[in-house]
Amino acid sequence: MGYMNTASIGGSGGEPRWLTDEEQRVWRAYLHATTLLEDHLDRQLQRDAGMPHIYYGLLVQLAQAPHRRLRMTELAIDAKITRSRLSHAIARLEKNGWVRREDCPSDKRGQNAVLTDAGHDVLRRTAPGHVEAVRQALFDRLTPEQVEQLGAIMQVMAKGLQPQDTGADLPWLR
Repeated sequence: MGYMNTASIGGSGGEPRWLTDEEQRVWRAYLHATTLLEDHLDRQLQRDAGMPHIYYGLLVQLAQAPHRRLRMTELAIDAKITRSRLSHAIARLEKNGWVRREDCPSDKRGQNAVLTDAGHDVLRRTAPGHVEAVRQALFDRLTPEQVEQLGAIMQVMAKGLQPQDTGADLPWLR
């Protein structure tokens, strides 16, 4: 029996395609590893910079954007988080002096998030420790062939999960 107990769910239609024992083993290993990795990176960034991994990712996106600024909508889409969650995160980053908001000149209703010099300095100080945490947790444990395979697998998954229709009801578009 794979992944779910048939007695615990109802519904109509044909029999679900239950996971095989091997698929279930791989799925659980994936969940376990990704949960541990995210926790590891969160703890490292909290210790070194007083911020969660998601905030670090937002700062990196801003640092890589032209003029260190992005529209809030674009930032939410790129980070795959709701606008509400992004607004909360940006408010916390503003409080730290790492980001500021400014009105978007081309759209009076829109806002840009801008990485400040202080935010850029935090990234510069934090990046070496973060890269080392990623390297120790992931890349140092894999062979070059496994790294290549993992990259190919992740690209296939991301491509398959990325909605293609423009009207898709995605949380980060709300």
